[in-house]
Amino acid sequence: LPTVGMEIEMRGRSLAALATGLGVAIVLAGCAAAPAPEAHGENLDSPAKKDIAMRLVLSAENSSVDWRAQYSYIEDIGDGRGYTAGIIGFCSGTSDMLELVEAYTDTSPDNPLASYLPALRQVNGSDSHEGLDPGYAAAWELAAAHPAFQAAQDHERDTVYFDPAVAQAKADGLHALGQFAYYDAIVMHGPGDTPVSFGGIRKTALDAAKPPSQGGDEAAYLNAFLDAREAAMLTEEAHSDTTRVSTAQRVFLREGNLGLNLPLVWAVYGDPFSITK
Repeated sequence: LPTVGMEIEMRGRSLAALATGLGVAIVLAGCAAAPAPEAHGENLDSPAKKDIAMRLVLSAENSSVDWRAQYSYIEDIGDGRGYTAGIIGFCSGTSDMLELVEAYTDTSPDNPLASYLPALRQVNGSDSHEGLDPGYAAAWELAAAHPAFQAAQDHERDTVYFDPAVAQAKADGLHALGQFAYYDAIVMHGPGDTPVSFGGIRKTALDAAKPPSQGGDEAAYLNAFLDAREAAMLTEEAHSDTTRVSTAQRVFLREGNLGLNLPLVWAVYGDPFSITK
């Protein structure tokens, strides 16, 4: 998840060119887009692979692979980010929960969370619950039963985290495993260019190895990226357990499963998980 006060940004040219359907090349973070990798199967944005990605992330975030059951999840996990909630852990202290509730209220003004917007703006950037307690958690759970709020969570996840991460990974010439490594990193560390944000982690990896789009070996580059990711995690006590990398993503990489193809067997925090279909 993003650190407190982290500013969300996208480097390089806008992805708007993609939406035009004109086949315009995309440039992200100064790198020319490479052709989407195909040799190892579908990309992460295919429906089946995207579902796998959601289940993998949830195994680390909530020790479950039933991500669709998490729209109503909310608690303060004591990591300095206030309330953590929803399908990928939107936080009251890191802007994304505020953006989510604002977007939800734009489409559904009469919703259980709308009255908490002033308090969310006030606590953003902190771990405070001022103005949120005692009713905010119950209001979140009530809202989560509404299809419009579920759709708003999906949209925030995709526009802020999933779509930018997968687009950058494709531009770097990475297959589904690398696309997932980028996505998992941006979910935890947030976009941006600080040393422990996604952009900073990627820069550290690029300093150590070339991605396939620059003629490098994919496995070597992914090892460099995961090295940088684990180093970033170790800078913060709340994220110092690196098993979501060491006993999950590195397992798939050692197996040569660049396409993130089933079956998948991994562990997080010592708990075993598998996806077979």
